[in-house]
Amino acid sequence: MLVVQVKEGENIERALKRYKNKFNRTKIVRQLRDRKQYIKPTVANRKTKLKAVYIQAKYGLDS
Repeated sequence: MLVVQVKEGENIERALKRYKNKFNRTKIVRQLRDRKQYIKPTVANRKTKLKAVYIQAKYGLDS
């Protein structure tokens, strides 16, 4: 459970923003989206390799 301490005289919008930042850092939403559908390991490996090739081509890290 996430807890955000509201300081004396602190704006509620600021406390809400801190809560949202803390929530995003826990990566709960990303885990839920990943668990919605099963991705075979071979497909996941292919995706990571293609991503690595793209990054190398984009930033010219191959030489």
